[in-house]
Amino acid sequence: MAIWALFRKLVASEFARRVLLASFIVVLFLGGVQLRRWTGDKTRHVRFQHDIVNGFYWGSETLAEGRRLSSDKAANSWTAFCRGYFALYDRVKREAYENDYRLDYPPLRLLVMAIWAKQVRGEFPGVADGHPKLVNPLLKVNLLCELISAAAIFLLVRLWVRRSSSVTRSPFLRALPPQRRAAICGLAAASVAWLEPSMILDAHGWPQWDVWILPFYLLAALAALKNRWFCCGCLLAAGAMLKGQLLFVTPFFVFWPLWQKRWARTLCMIAGFAATAALIVAPWLLCDAAAWIVVALVAGLSSLFFLCSGSRHAGVWIAGIIACAVFLIGALNGGSFAWLQIGFLYGSEHYPYLFISSCYNLPWLLSDFGWSLKDPFWSLNLGSLHFALTLQWTLRLLYLGALALSAYGAARHTRNRDPRVLIAIAAPWLLMFALLGQMQERYLLWGAVVSTVALGVSVRLSIIHFIISAASTAMIVHVMLIDKKLESTLRAIDVLNDIRPYASGLVLACVAVCLWNMLSTRIPAFQRRQSDLSSTVSSLSLGPAPEEA
Repeated sequence: MAIWALFRKLVASEFARRVLLASFIVVLFLGGVQLRRWTGDKTRHVRFQHDIVNGFYWGSETLAEGRRLSSDKAANSWTAFCRGYFALYDRVKREAYENDYRLDYPPLRLLVMAIWAKQVRGEFPGVADGHPKLVNPLLKVNLLCELISAAAIFLLVRLWVRRSSSVTRSPFLRALPPQRRAAICGLAAASVAWLEPSMILDAHGWPQWDVWILPFYLLAALAALKNRWFCCGCLLAAGAMLKGQLLFVTPFFVFWPLWQKRWARTLCMIAGFAATAALIVAPWLLCDAAAWIVVALVAGLSSLFFLCSGSRHAGVWIAGIIACAVFLIGALNGGSFAWLQIGFLYGSEHYPYLFISSCYNLPWLLSDFGWSLKDPFWSLNLGSLHFALTLQWTLRLLYLGALALSAYGAARHTRNRDPRVLIAIAAPWLLMFALLGQMQERYLLWGAVVSTVALGVSVRLSIIHFIISAASTAMIVHVMLIDKKLESTLRAIDVLNDIRPYASGLVLACVAVCLWNMLSTRIPAFQRRQSDLSSTVSSLSLGPAPEEA
């Protein structure tokens, strides 16, 4: 009893609560770091070495191209590095056989790999491949992105639980103190995201670089909730230049303000996206000094016009016009679009299959029934004209429709200050993996991480997050085990093979539940409570009725 009394006394103290909270965060952080180190050590025998070697190879090719274009004295300088970086796409396109480029890195991802290769070769000049011991710099980048993602999830959940008046349908969440409910829900969601097993396995066991785009998406969603749509577009463009898969969910942020009939917000988002993309790819598009001079003139004239006119969105208009000028001048003046063809378009058609490896989704179920990606789903003959809608495009249109519905849910819940807007933010990643063809097993980890925001909505949706997390982890484990096929893991491989149809159905059911909850028209809890309170006050009032006053 004495110990319990002491504990209650400590909890009652504001200083003691802050010390306990700080201690919890430190322990959580250090425990997560140690778990990642342990995962890296324990998965060495099943590590998927191909992605490490591939990244190191193309980074080294960038350095080799720089040395080829520079003199011997400047072969290892940063000037030579830049020459090689900006010339590699054109060389790969020029030397490719039947448009098989093998390189599918967007510009910023190639830049990161080139910097990593330069660092490794500076320390170990004779190294021939990407040995795991040399991957530590990239693993630190993964760790930083995971940490930023957890912090962004905390901010997202805390912001919207506060805006929804901290009212919830969940009995568990209602048991929390109202004044601290937002922070507690945010901390719970961030903690689960920080310890997400599929993310840890992908980033430190595989290892892959999928986690790099998570901070950009989460911060873009946070910017959208705060009506900073230009920043939202900038973040999405920067993230897409690291991994092109972010482009699949970018239309969500276009549909969202359109459902709200906020056309200016849509233009701000598109302007931010275009301006950031133009800034990154300008060295390829503006191939001579004359092109740069023309862009500078356009920037100066547009700035003079909009700043003098006192336009409300002058900066947005200026950025959008400069971005359009960069792309237009690049197209008319012979600028290189090899970065687009190799970094984005090639990757979208590189693997023409319904699914890749082990995927628990609709395309896997369709392939089990004998469908393939390019099969005509619907065709029409009009005289000499023939129209065919392939299964690939059918799934894309289905996904685009579901994405528009998710944006509608986000718009409606934002207006109503309903916490289900958090589910709408997670839905694009879940729908992408569930419906689109050509998915890889790793791509569900984005949905697994972002769906941790469900901890700020309800216990039922939180359970769905853990199911998605388990499925994502199982798929990654399956592929890592298949790659090595050790005798001790053969039984586990057989089990994971057998559960695929059931797991696919379970994942689709979870995504359907999320979509249903997001689109249902029930009255938000805080509005219902306010309505009940007002009716109670009216029934007890002794004054005249409102219409009689």
